[in-house]
Amino acid sequence: MNLPVLEKMANAAAYGWRGARLLQGFVTGRPVHCIIQVSNRCNLTCGFCSFWERPADHADEMTLQDFETISAKLAEGGAMIVSIEGGEPTLRKDIAGIIRAFARYHHPIMFTNGWTMTRELAKEIWDAGLSEIGVSLDYAVPAMHDAHRGREGTFERALKAVDLLKATAPRGGRQVVMISVIMHDNVEQLEGLLQVSQDKGVNHQMTLISTGGDGRHDRAQHLPPRGIGERLAALKRRYPHFITFSGYLENIDGFLEGRVRTPCYAGERFLNVDHMGEVSPCIEKLHLSAGNLRRDPWSLIYPRLRSYEETKTCTSCMTACRGFVEEMSGMPKMRSYAEFFGGFANVAVPKR
Repeated sequence: MNLPVLEKMANAAAYGWRGARLLQGFVTGRPVHCIIQVSNRCNLTCGFCSFWERPADHADEMTLQDFETISAKLAEGGAMIVSIEGGEPTLRKDIAGIIRAFARYHHPIMFTNGWTMTRELAKEIWDAGLSEIGVSLDYAVPAMHDAHRGREGTFERALKAVDLLKATAPRGGRQVVMISVIMHDNVEQLEGLLQVSQDKGVNHQMTLISTGGDGRHDRAQHLPPRGIGERLAALKRRYPHFITFSGYLENIDGFLEGRVRTPCYAGERFLNVDHMGEVSPCIEKLHLSAGNLRRDPWSLIYPRLRSYEETKTCTSCMTACRGFVEEMSGMPKMRSYAEFFGGFANVAVPKR
């Protein structure tokens, strides 16, 4: 048996091991999702974000060894879906190494604005073990997207990134997702955005804007009107590549009307690690630090995360990360499990 075949078998076995551990996390109530900001630096100035206003100095950012340490400590809680974010994560020259560190124990996905993507970088991050990547596109009208992101040409760069990532992905468009934030001024463009991703042959996810959390801003955009959830659910029935959870979309209108499901499971089923290693229950609650994963053990941090009363009754947001964990926790609908694990298995199937 030749070396490439052995490597494929080893990779498949490792993927299966991580998948089994992730399923175990869902069943046993352990953490299943971690968001990590690998850098607060960004080349854009989006209206709903304030991370770019207070970046850490490059010399103060975490090292690759720090990420190796954090990945191993998170693994004590189980295999997780690790969302690698920023700022803009591709501004880190060692981004492939960071992905590789998390792929050792977890299922790394990444979110990017697409500006810096090249074919070489795309191949490098896929080879490092990236499971999925999301490219941000918030308006179907190029000028509006560029104005919102603060830089001319951002719309075209995002579409180019989608093409490069799809062309180099081991399993093609199944591993590439277009990400859109639902806001007051793009509600009439959501179907247009779905048509863009459909034409590109990639999946699409959407999340409701949050403007009240730490690191968020409401300088330019705010929540959409009531009724948008019903419209989104109808769009999902018409566009099969729109893979956001049905249950999440159906609960958006309830949130906009002041009816929010609790608990949100922040700190219990998901957590956030900022660009300096500080751990909080979620990206909206950075002020609730449970410790620093560079120096503190998981056995100390996790009980602290679960102890915060503020998160147990929180009704301040309805973002997709909250929706994902809510749909997969407590008494989830079988539809939610089918939607998630169906997509998870689809990504794992070799491209023909």
